[in-house]
Amino acid sequence: MVRSEILELLVPVLRDQLIVCNIGLPSQELHKTLDQPSNFYMLGTMGLASSIGLGVALAQNRKVMAIDGDGSVLTNLGTLATIGNNPTPNLVLLIIDNGSYGSTGDQPTYAGGKTSLTEVARACGSEHVVECGSDDVVAVVTAALAADHGTIIVCKCESGNVKVPVITMDPVVIKDRFMKAIEATQA
Repeated sequence: MVRSEILELLVPVLRDQLIVCNIGLPSQELHKTLDQPSNFYMLGTMGLASSIGLGVALAQNRKVMAIDGDGSVLTNLGTLATIGNNPTPNLVLLIIDNGSYGSTGDQPTYAGGKTSLTEVARACGSEHVVECGSDDVVAVVTAALAADHGTIIVCKCESGNVKVPVITMDPVVIKDRFMKAIEATQA
């Protein structure tokens, strides 16, 4: 199973959740599969979905799902240390680990080699880290969203991309509608 198929499986679980999604193809796939105002699509900042997701979770009480990729997490490993040292009960970080830089041509990442992002997250201090395969991702994400603690999920899957249109929505519109979705739940 590839990343786009995982996102399709997760639609019933992700509907109406606050989501910060990784740059490039993951955001485009989520936009095509489940566009909603509570999605914040990363359009030009590789490696920051986890960090922005953490910031959103720290700023309010609702659960936040950050969807990241192994390549992006590897470009900003400091985010795992920051998350590990700032336990945030309302953050769920889903790292879709396909062992490749999917948005730039499927070049292999070190997560597809010797580096285990699951073990790195644990070594950085995160207490609730789960590794799963694509067959178990729906149950694991559902449990993480229901838990009273933050969770990092590393979902292993196959490398591969599907053709999806680019997001033509202006970044300011993406930000504004996301902020309105947050405000609506705080009222």
